[in-house]
Amino acid sequence: MEPKIETRAAQPYAAIAISAPLSEWGRVNALIGEVYGWLAERGTTPAGPLFYRYHAVREDVLDVEVGVPVAEPVEGDGRVIAGTKPAGDYAVLLHHGHPDQIRTSFAVLDAWSEREGVEWDVVDGVWAGRFESYLTDPAVEPDLANWDTEIAYRVRP
Repeated sequence: MEPKIETRAAQPYAAIAISAPLSEWGRVNALIGEVYGWLAERGTTPAGPLFYRYHAVREDVLDVEVGVPVAEPVEGDGRVIAGTKPAGDYAVLLHHGHPDQIRTSFAVLDAWSEREGVEWDVVDGVWAGRFESYLTDPAVEPDLANWDTEIAYRVRP
C-alpha cells in the first residue's frame, strides 16, 4: 500500500507516558489496560483506537505515550495525562500483519518520504506527531498476523 497525505484535526486523548527500551516493551504494553480502566472509571468512552505516540528515541530508549482518543478533553491526574494529537498534515500508511513486523512499514514510509521530498515534523530529535494506531480489536481477531495498524507521521508545515 502506498502512503498518502491526510489533513487531520486536533484530537484530545488520555495517555500514560513511559520511557523504555524495546527489550522491555512488555512494560509499555502493560499500560493499555490501565488507560482503558482509567477512562471507564470516569465514564469516558473512547473516541478511536488505542495508539502509541512516539516522542523521541535516545540510545535505544523510546519516549512513548500509550493513549486512547476521547471526544472531549479530559483532566489528567498525574499518572494519566491529558494530551492532544496535533492538527496538521500526516503521511499515513496501513501496516497489515504482526506488530513485531511494523519496522518494514516504517522503512516503506521513510523511503517514500525521501522519494517524494516529504519531511517529518521533528525538531532536535523530538517528533511533533508520530503515531501507531491499532485498528484491530484483539477480542475479534486474536491472530496478530491479521492485525491492521495505522502509521501516521506529521509532515513538516
